[in-house]
Amino acid sequence: MSGDVKHDYHLVNPSPWPLIGSLGAFTLAVGAVLWMNKDAAADFGPIAGQPWVMIGGFALVLYTMIGWWRDVVRESVVTKEHTPVIKLGLRYGMILFIASEVMFFVAWFWAYFAVAFFPTDHGFASWPPHGIQTFDPWHLPLVGTLVLLTSGTTITWSHHSVQTGDRSGAIWGLAITILLGLLFTTLQAYEYSHAAFFFGASGDVREAASALSFVAGSPDAVVEPIVYGSTFFMATGFHGFHVIIGTIFLIVCFGRLLAGHFTPKSHFGFEAAAWYWHFVDVVWLFLFATIYVWGAGAHAGGH
Repeated sequence: MSGDVKHDYHLVNPSPWPLIGSLGAFTLAVGAVLWMNKDAAADFGPIAGQPWVMIGGFALVLYTMIGWWRDVVRESVVTKEHTPVIKLGLRYGMILFIASEVMFFVAWFWAYFAVAFFPTDHGFASWPPHGIQTFDPWHLPLVGTLVLLTSGTTITWSHHSVQTGDRSGAIWGLAITILLGLLFTTLQAYEYSHAAFFFGASGDVREAASALSFVAGSPDAVVEPIVYGSTFFMATGFHGFHVIIGTIFLIVCFGRLLAGHFTPKSHFGFEAAAWYWHFVDVVWLFLFATIYVWGAGAHAGGH
């Protein structure tokens, strides 16, 4: 019998990454619980309320990502083990991952609309609630939208250039996309720093707002209720987190592009990054249209 492979499937070598990744994820989850329960010192001692366990778990997760994806890149570029069947499987995997991300954002939209459509069922006379000064959607949010939409065109330009073998166009398109992604993150951070409402938790809303009565320079400008701030920041904040992840994804692809890893026939890593970036674009369009424009209410005007 010949030792040659007679199928298109790649049997990976024994890998430590599933075990290390699971330990990292478990440590990350336990560390987050400990960090958020500072009053549990009687049960957990000095680590209660401290982020160090969570940081250690996060470091293990990052180490797993770098090592595992490095091995996948090596299988593709060095050992040439990514056959057409393997590439198809990778595409299915990326599609399922993006589908799971879609459902993740559906949860935040659902939380927002559950209160926005039925404010009286939650004790509010209107939505946005009284006392909330929302952002004017046609100022900074619109600029951020244009930045992100432009980045969608530049990543498409870069992707097309990779497919046609235009190395210069691919590099320039991807570099501009990365810069636009960084610009969007900067704009969102600036916007958050000027928000006239807060991200809060459970408890008496008025008391929490009164403790921060310096908002807008007036003791009367208390923020209520915390529900609006929570739904706003969870939806837009997680999108911003995904923009940061996508930007890192693109930066890695930029390094691989300079290293010559992508060819017109083999560039799934770049294609996956482009898919993810387009997903981020589409989610933002829904956020802008619903939370910023439709949800601005009669209190819009915050710049």
